[in-house]
Order: sequence, then structure tokens, then C-alpha cells
Amino acid sequence: MRTTGAMRASPRCGAKTRPGGACRAPAVHGKTRCRMHGGAQGSGAPKANRNARKHGLFTREAIEERREIRALLGGVRRLLREME
Repeated sequence: MRTTGAMRASPRCGAKTRPGGACRAPAVHGKTRCRMHGGAQGSGAPKANRNARKHGLFTREAIEERREIRALLGGVRRLLREME
């Protein structure tokens, strides 16, 4: 006969599943997530989230440059419409 009382009483993972329900796996000791949702050792983003700066597409400068290009293209389109 198994004793599952301690496992049933343990806190549950706080993550949401793809269908939108709560994950029913037990949380890792001392954490709020199970081993599959980030409670395992070594899981999660690296320190300072180096992955977020990998390509530079969303830096302030890149976003501002795209805004300027869109504004310039809008002006050119207006000018072309006026010339027709």
C-alpha cells in the first residue's frame, strides 16, 4: 500500500497549461513551479537575460530608426499621390 498523503498535501505548481488550466504537478521544494515549468536547477533565463539582446531588433535606436523610415515613406507616398 502506498502512502501518497505528503504528495497530495504539497503545494501545486502555479503555471498555466496551454488549454488555460492550472498545472497540477507538485512544486519543487522551496519554489512555486514544478520541475517542468522552471523549478528545476539551471532552468530559466541566464543572468542579465543575454538572450534578449542577441539581435538588437528592439533597441530604442532600432525602433526610432524604423519610425523615421515609416514617416519618410509616408511623405514620399503623399508626394507621389499629389503628382498623379
